[in-house]
Amino acid sequence: MLKVTPLNAAHRALGARMVDFGGWDMPVNYGSQIEEHQAVRRDAGMFDVSHMLAVDLRGAGVRDFLHRALANNVDKLRDRGRALYSCMLNDAGGVIDDLIAYFFSEDNFRLVVNAGRAEQDLDWLAALKKDSAGELELKPRRDLAMIAVQGPNARERVWQALPETRAATAPLGPFQGVQLGELTMARTGYTGEDGFEIMLPAADAQVLWPQLIASGVKPCGLGARDTLRLEAGMNLWGQDMDEGVSPLDAGLAWTVDLAGTRDFVGKAALLAHPQSRQLLGLVLTEPGGVLRSHQKVATAAGAGEITSGTFSPTLNRSIALARLPMGVSAGAPVQVSVRDKQLAAKVVKPPFVRRGKILVDQR
Repeated sequence: MLKVTPLNAAHRALGARMVDFGGWDMPVNYGSQIEEHQAVRRDAGMFDVSHMLAVDLRGAGVRDFLHRALANNVDKLRDRGRALYSCMLNDAGGVIDDLIAYFFSEDNFRLVVNAGRAEQDLDWLAALKKDSAGELELKPRRDLAMIAVQGPNARERVWQALPETRAATAPLGPFQGVQLGELTMARTGYTGEDGFEIMLPAADAQVLWPQLIASGVKPCGLGARDTLRLEAGMNLWGQDMDEGVSPLDAGLAWTVDLAGTRDFVGKAALLAHPQSRQLLGLVLTEPGGVLRSHQKVATAAGAGEITSGTFSPTLNRSIALARLPMGVSAGAPVQVSVRDKQLAAKVVKPPFVRRGKILVDQR
């Protein structure tokens, strides 16, 4: 039986097309996926991301525990509410999951992990906890719902629905959050646009969702979320990385603290096996197909493979992320196998789009 979020009935009442998404009954769209995509790029859209899991870590030993658990360095988190993107790695240096860590106090951190990896993450964190010193509580917050409101007008729309939060959230910079009682609001997202990710009790989410609609926020499904994140050059676990892929080969070297003195799970493997591939973008330069995952890419430096591909509503052409040989650079022409045809594409450095602006040369 599929799991449901607290907003499932609201999605169905709006006529959403529902799909099985990793065991969850989730909306893929409410009509036009392209209109939902453009609402986020041009105004404000919102996503039910309550299938994702918040995990609260409490106790005197939390920071030391995260020194070991995360490839990125939580010592960057000193200001209350600051957030950090990181990966958790296995001993071989593969990506168990990518996540966002929030710092609220020295004995209060929160991790937000992917829905499809939540149980594996909890098991891994619990096993790592057994080897750690100090008092530490791991508390999965299955009582919380999450709504991501994204777009150039997203914050203003949220303040219309929740005017009492403006004073506390207006000063927040990117990757900063604040706890307001049982409500957590953070200026984070998965679309390349500004906005808030809101974590709140399930019953409160059922009230907030229609309030946001009334303030002009368009409900959006997982289809638009995927095209938006790909335009923004953001990785998806299971496609652009997994337990068999190093973060160095997945374009995530910037999240890995190899230069520091602390030891973290997977560090030794990464030092022993330096980066061998690179994750770059592709733009299709001739008509005739759509770039999709697992399509083969022929380059002057050898073969590569697309990890994520789609039609980009903003660029009005097909784009992709691809794992390519180290000798390939932005601007290089390549050939992609699309339905037994070899189509021309150009290598670009992602992101393709951020804050509504096209950042790559499409010629």
